[in-house]
Amino acid sequence: MAVIGGGILGTSIAYFLSGQARDPGSVALVEQELDIARHTSSRNTGKVHAPFLYDPAKKKLFAKAASLGFEMWEKFAQARGLPFERDGVLEVATDERSIDRLHKYMSWGEANGLAKDDLLLLDKAGTKKMEPNVRCEAAIYCGKDGSVDYGSFSCTLLQDLRSFGCAVLLGHGVTRVENKAGAYVISTRQGRKIEAEFIVNAAGGNAVDIAHSMGVAREYTDLHFRGEYWQAPEQYRDLTRLSVYSVPRHTEYPFLDPHWIVRADGRREVGPNAVPVFGPYAYSLGRNIADMLPKIIESSATGARKVFFDRQFLSLASTELKSSLSKTAMINRVREFLPALRPSAFTERGTAGIRSSVIDREGRFVPDTLILKRDSSVHVLNYNSPGATGALPMAAKVAAQVMEAGALAQAGRARTMWDPAEIASRMSSA
Repeated sequence: MAVIGGGILGTSIAYFLSGQARDPGSVALVEQELDIARHTSSRNTGKVHAPFLYDPAKKKLFAKAASLGFEMWEKFAQARGLPFERDGVLEVATDERSIDRLHKYMSWGEANGLAKDDLLLLDKAGTKKMEPNVRCEAAIYCGKDGSVDYGSFSCTLLQDLRSFGCAVLLGHGVTRVENKAGAYVISTRQGRKIEAEFIVNAAGGNAVDIAHSMGVAREYTDLHFRGEYWQAPEQYRDLTRLSVYSVPRHTEYPFLDPHWIVRADGRREVGPNAVPVFGPYAYSLGRNIADMLPKIIESSATGARKVFFDRQFLSLASTELKSSLSKTAMINRVREFLPALRPSAFTERGTAGIRSSVIDREGRFVPDTLILKRDSSVHVLNYNSPGATGALPMAAKVAAQVMEAGALAQAGRARTMWDPAEIASRMSSA
């Protein structure tokens, strides 16, 4: 059995599978980089998100995974001596029309399992009392929100699954997967052929391409968005105690209004924006240009082409591009609720990350995670924020599906901290 993708989700899936396997060596984790969690899993805000921002009808899996993920990561961090800062967050309405959205978030939070005392709705004066430098019309304070280092979490999971006996194949970029004589043959850029009876595709930005190579999810394609950050100088370190997010103006698109982020290591950052790029690793201009032609050809034959005729999408995309080219444009968006910031004080960029959003054949952005099972394979597509928060419960759900399919000979006693079947049952109770 092979798990493709060594991000935090793939590593978590391999953790559960190898921890349950009678022969842990029968599970292999295949990753293109020479180390795990090199991309989105380390290039994010490091937040353990409370699920009040997620529509329980449209984002059911995301919301339930985030709800369970908080307690699981907190337990994991305590057991392994990893930092877990339960520091809270503010979600602010910068104008009157956004206040209605805050009320909706309050109801979503309760529906997604948050206790009533986890969320507090604040008026302008109440927000000012909590965070004197924040300017807004109203806000939600959520105390159940944390800051961590997901890269460190992933590396610790890697230590565990290796101790279980899982085979870890680093530096093997998957180019295609073929079914030959009832078994899968995985081809890598390095010319290696890897045979597997069952495939779990958790390849993040490459997941759709791998699914397509296996004849799965042909009705979907993906678009990629680079999230960029600016690191705040030391003079702003005490500007707020909390991270501050603003209500997004266009929730149907993957464009986020930049946040003020307080990281686990104490750094403060502004970001992310969401700049359209042509590939899942287009961090540089050169790589973006290299990915351009293949992506244009692919998009012209899929639902993605309809997105490029959507005037509102194009308008928002141009705004995001402007925020990428202009530091002032980016910082000024955060100055709407933190007016003390001055763009000229920012001199250092943060680390950019890329999210890959799935588009259906009608040109609509798919709102939730897709878990597709075909023959002897499972594909996890559209796994975006709060993906790191929900990685452990989502991985348990996938592992339980694999075991239910009879694809894994199970040991009598699990070596993992949780029983994946029990976590999967809690996921299904959403």
